[in-house]
Amino acid sequence: MARAMFEYTKTVLKKVSFDATLFCRELEKALQRLLPYEIEELKIFINSLIMQNPELNKCLIYLKP
Repeated sequence: MARAMFEYTKTVLKKVSFDATLFCRELEKALQRLLPYEIEELKIFINSLIMQNPELNKCLIYLKP
């Protein structure tokens, strides 16, 4: 079940990556739902999205410990 949530989160983040504000909001929700090791995987995924959409860079603040 948890893996399905991770895949769903990635799908949602891809779909909202056009809007940095919406992306940040969805990222906050994802960080509350996911397990710690999934968050580490999510960081890698988000870094690849940021390479495609540099305006999402401001959302990195949510990934800091």
